[in-house]
Amino acid sequence: MRYLWIAVGFISLALGTAGAVLPLLPTTPFVLLSAFCFARSSPRFHSWLINHRTFGPIIQDWNRDGAISYRAKLLATLAFALTLMLSVLFRVDMTILLIQVAVFVPSMTFIWTRPTATRPTSCDMPEPSSVSLDR
Repeated sequence: MRYLWIAVGFISLALGTAGAVLPLLPTTPFVLLSAFCFARSSPRFHSWLINHRTFGPIIQDWNRDGAISYRAKLLATLAFALTLMLSVLFRVDMTILLIQVAVFVPSMTFIWTRPTATRPTSCDMPEPSSVSLDR
C-alpha cells in the first residue's frame, strides 16, 4: 500500500507541476494531494515536499490557515479565463463550453472564498533589543 501512496503522490505532483504551465490544470490541489499521499507513505518525500522552495509555501499556507495565496488565486482565475477565451476562439462545441463553465464557476467560488495567505514580514520579527543572545 505504501508504494501505491508514493506513486499517487508523484503522479499528482507531476500533474501539479504541469498545471503551473497549462491553463486547464490546477497546481494547488495536486500539490496538496501529493503532500497527503507522502504523509501516509514516506516521511522523506513528505519532508522534501513541504520544505520545497516552490511547493512548500502552498502546503504550509493550507495547513496553517486553509489559505490560498493571492497570486495562486489570480493565476487560477487567469488560467480559467484564458481557457474559456481559447475555447471560444477555436469555436469549441457549446456543450464543451457549458461543461467548462459548470466546472469553473464552482472552482473559482471555492478558491476565492478561501482565506488569502499572508506571509510573515519583517514587521512580524522580534525587535533586536528583545532577542537575548545569552546561552
